[in-house]
Amino acid sequence: MFKLGQDIGIDLGTATVIAYVKGKGIVLREPSVVAVDNNTGEVLAVGKEARRMLGRTPGNIVATRPLRDGVISNYTVTEKMLKYFINKICGKFVFSPRIMICIPSQVTEVEKKAVIDAASQAGARKVFLIEEPIAAAIGAGIDISKPCGNMVVDIGGGTTDIAVISLGGSVVSESLKVAGDKFDEAIVKYIKRKHNVMIGERTAEDLKINIGCVYPKIQDTEMEIRGRDLITGLPKNITIHSSEMLEALIEPAMMIVDSVHSVLEKTPPELAADISDRGIYMTGGGCLIDGLDKLLQVKTGINVMIAQEAISCVALGTGKALDNLDTLDRGKK
Repeated sequence: MFKLGQDIGIDLGTATVIAYVKGKGIVLREPSVVAVDNNTGEVLAVGKEARRMLGRTPGNIVATRPLRDGVISNYTVTEKMLKYFINKICGKFVFSPRIMICIPSQVTEVEKKAVIDAASQAGARKVFLIEEPIAAAIGAGIDISKPCGNMVVDIGGGTTDIAVISLGGSVVSESLKVAGDKFDEAIVKYIKRKHNVMIGERTAEDLKINIGCVYPKIQDTEMEIRGRDLITGLPKNITIHSSEMLEALIEPAMMIVDSVHSVLEKTPPELAADISDRGIYMTGGGCLIDGLDKLLQVKTGINVMIAQEAISCVALGTGKALDNLDTLDRGKK
């Protein structure tokens, strides 16, 4: 008995790739990092293995993230990464899988084509695209087919997608290149400026996850980190407080709040009324920064909810959208 090709939904994120297989749920969650040997062009590691190598490789090996700001920045490496993940999910199938991939809401035709080509070259039989905020809304359990307004703020690694969705499509949307990565960069810069200590991306991410906040905390928490002293050039231990994280992160957080504000300004009045009734849904790993929901709620005056499985929302929505693939397939012919 031959196995037919599977239907796979992929959240091709700047920081993480999450894959959903129809009938099985989420089957893969790996960092979007690839380690390549520069001399031979051979892929040495993908995902978790490659992430361990970030910032720790000899000259000939480069551990890179092939996606930047939600779009493909290194085509060949993205294709190799997709091929690796597709093989890992599918194993030996007679037919290639049909794949649905999420893209930020404001990508250009050229960027869309790059995603379709990379997935086709990596072994997909057919490639469909879905906008991230729409996938996030479906994954958060919102019925987007009704004629009423829902607002979704999806904060990923590279982009923040804000959209007002009604009748299955986005009415007003904005894609902002301020998200998880920018928060990490802000922490690196702040610690360099305030403590004269250089830290890596991974340490910055640990700080963000453990003590990062964008709204004043009742109790100040602290965390000890190690970096390189810029004056002596030697390793140095320092203690960072969550109040310092607030200082470091408030600027990028306010950029997201301002974008939500501008999307609300462009929203038709009827849909804006729906949103003030229903609230704003937040999805994506970036929305889990302590206090971001509170900050948005205070600044907009609208109730803000974090979706149940915030990190997996986009992949789950893509998975649910796979159920309509046959309709899409017929529409393409």
